[in-house]
Amino acid sequence: MTARIHPSILSADFVNMEAALSTIATADAVHVDVMDNHFVPNLTFGLQMVGRIQDVSPVPLDVHLMIDDPDRWAPEYATTGAAGVTFHAEAAADAVELARELRARGARAGISIKPGTPIESVVDDLAEFDLVLVMTVEPGFGGQAFMEETMPKVRSLAHIRERRGLTFDLQVDGGISTETIGTAAAAGADVFVAGSAVFGGADPADRITELRRLADAARAEAERSAGRLGE
Repeated sequence: MTARIHPSILSADFVNMEAALSTIATADAVHVDVMDNHFVPNLTFGLQMVGRIQDVSPVPLDVHLMIDDPDRWAPEYATTGAAGVTFHAEAAADAVELARELRARGARAGISIKPGTPIESVVDDLAEFDLVLVMTVEPGFGGQAFMEETMPKVRSLAHIRERRGLTFDLQVDGGISTETIGTAAAAGADVFVAGSAVFGGADPADRITELRRLADAARAEAERSAGRLGE
């Protein structure tokens, strides 16, 4: 499957949001980070702003809730028409019930774990989720350095997905660039959130194409290597 690129609007021009969104029409979705200054030490925007982004975005919305009490608020974000809503395992009271409620409201359900959270917190319920997001930086701010030490979790989740015959997307978010996307793709990720790596260039569409190419090449090489080892 071709790598999917979800540019993060944390790196977009908030004053000219509609214009910024128009430059990423070739992306697979736009990653919308909602932060409440409680779960993470930063504040972005809320439900009303996400609804307006939905109104003008040329691509689907991938909403990432870095908030307290997602059991209360996540379903409201699903009603904006977002294609997917991801909440944090560390904040949810009942992740399975919340995932089912999100799907009932028409959104794909994603669950996210911080760099320090073990996959054991989600592994028993993986069949309930459409997407699993492994944070490759500490959540809260854009522009941080990629944490390669999170890759064993990505590899483990990819192996579990294959072994169990599951279909969830495996997303990474944080420090994704032309230098790091290959590492994450080789580990098994297939959805990549990239902020400054997309919006920091003169032509975001070209950046998206290049990131997708690099991820696909790394995944193909990893599969060839695995095939050679299995011979």
